[in-house]
Amino acid sequence: MMTNSSSNDCCRETQLRHLETALDHVFKDRQLLEQALTHSSYANECGNVEHNERLEFLGDAVLELCVSGMLYAKFPITREGGLTRIRSSIVDAETLAGIARQIGLQHLLILGHGEEIQGGRERESLLSDALEAVLAAIYLDGGFYEAKKTVEQLFAQKFEESFLFLQNADPIALDCKTRLQEIVQHSFKAMPIYTLISTKGPDHAKTFAINLTLPNGKVFTGYGSSRKRAEQEAAKIAIKSLSQST
Repeated sequence: MMTNSSSNDCCRETQLRHLETALDHVFKDRQLLEQALTHSSYANECGNVEHNERLEFLGDAVLELCVSGMLYAKFPITREGGLTRIRSSIVDAETLAGIARQIGLQHLLILGHGEEIQGGRERESLLSDALEAVLAAIYLDGGFYEAKKTVEQLFAQKFEESFLFLQNADPIALDCKTRLQEIVQHSFKAMPIYTLISTKGPDHAKTFAINLTLPNGKVFTGYGSSRKRAEQEAAKIAIKSLSQST
């Protein structure tokens, strides 16, 4: 008779195989994948366990290089600023967390008890970091082209959306913070300032409020489920205001 422990191990093995199918990569060193799925909260509680923060650091660079190369090839006439804005929209935390959920990463994360009960399994920043760590694990296990193949598969829809976006040529819908920075530097020779003014709600469903101050003293407020999304919303409002006043 199979014990509960054996049953759980069997279930996790099945889930890991499904994840490898979604990633289009079968790990030679499965321990790399397990490390990528291990959050620091678990390591802190259990001790002497490798967690995914170093892999996340590497995965961030791997993802940026893969996406940059793909954009360079896909959009041969788009200038550097446009490519930067598109890349920012593709690799933001919201997008990464969404892809992580699509491939079931949230079910495989190894969390500490405290993080688990606080809803960490659905936390956007935790999911996006874990996906970057998984990409680093693929890079270490199979090399750059294996990682690039996985990125191309996982982000195919985002690249298609970017292509359609460029056809519609609406600059506000891209990375609003980058676009606003370009406008403000050109008009005021200075930078906008973002200030966190409040956070409300439980840890797994917080709402952030950001004040954006322009060099001319005007202030715009944005709200979002993460600090980055609130900053983007404030920047979007500021761009619209500046475009109406010119």
